[in-house]
Amino acid sequence: MRRRTGLTHAVVAAALLIGSWAAAGTLPASAQEAPAAADASAPASPALLDAMRRDLGLTRAEAEDRLAAERRATALAPTARKTAGSAYGGAWFDARSGRLTVAVTPDAGATTVRNLRVSGAAVRTVEHTEQQLDTAKSRLDRLDAPAGVASWAVDPAANTVVVNVVEDARTDNDVRAFVQKARAAGPVTVRTVADAPSTFAAGTVGGDPYYTGNVRCSIGFSVHGGFVTAGHCGGVGQQVRGWDGSYIGNFQGSSFPGNDYAWVNVGSGWWTVPVVLGWGTVPDQLVRGSAEAPVGASICRSGSTTRWHCGRVLAKNETVNYAQGAVHQMTKTSVCAEGGDSGGSFISGDQAQGVTSGGWGNCSSGGETWFQPVNEILNRYGLTLHTA
Repeated sequence: MRRRTGLTHAVVAAALLIGSWAAAGTLPASAQEAPAAADASAPASPALLDAMRRDLGLTRAEAEDRLAAERRATALAPTARKTAGSAYGGAWFDARSGRLTVAVTPDAGATTVRNLRVSGAAVRTVEHTEQQLDTAKSRLDRLDAPAGVASWAVDPAANTVVVNVVEDARTDNDVRAFVQKARAAGPVTVRTVADAPSTFAAGTVGGDPYYTGNVRCSIGFSVHGGFVTAGHCGGVGQQVRGWDGSYIGNFQGSSFPGNDYAWVNVGSGWWTVPVVLGWGTVPDQLVRGSAEAPVGASICRSGSTTRWHCGRVLAKNETVNYAQGAVHQMTKTSVCAEGGDSGGSFISGDQAQGVTSGGWGNCSSGGETWFQPVNEILNRYGLTLHTA
């Protein structure tokens, strides 16, 4: 954030919310430490509740109850995985019951199932372990996917690897050949999607957060010394300019395709702040950790084009087949996004989740969006998040 000369403290605070970063931060000390546990007593900001009411059709009370249930599920997930052991088939948050559902194979003992239920989880028996599904998904990652194949990921609730095919391309010979090879790799289900995924960078629009050449993107989360964002927004060494056109820093690390993450150093009168911004329409959201939300949990996104929007986590470790090449280990959501939102913040409750990569659709007709998990970026570059 760069201070404007002559502004009062009140106006500077307003500029922090409206005219600057899509930035924010979390994670307690260093990228090598375990993510901070979700705090079930942490208050939800008006920004988050307003967005959940608008995009998920919840009342304020329902949104608060859901966030509390999701915090409990997020905290329970690692223990549930350990309890299930080799019989673990995955887990997800069930919004209707407000509980974490844990899948186990039939060889899970009665004691294991009882311990899971005592811990507060619901239990479902499935055919395949998570390890078996991950192995099948890895085999698909080694295939050369045609443009008509949008993505693929393990769906723990369906207990299968889901291959998403663009509807208009489902009869294409190359798509059919890919699907045939995919089915041979393990348990696979084919679904159709409306359109192919693409990244959300955009041409220059005056007054928005940061620019690399004629590309506009959004800042994800503040780290000590800079911020993280999407890799497709710029390459190593490229200069970055802020909303006022002044120099911020340079891309210090960037990876795309394969991954879609990057980080930029901050200086020249700019500084970092540990919040996700509401862009003048909702208050800012402080970030207090980076505990990974389970599939099914609510999640919200802040970006320089479409501001706040919310939805659900649909899949994890999904491979997305962009025109520029495949990107691995992505998380898919039902949140919409548009050009210029790339790199922006994904947050669940008060926990940082990742930076916006791409998707399909828009915020008028709907769509789906992928993000690169934030903890992966921190570990890759040895960064420390700036926290509240």
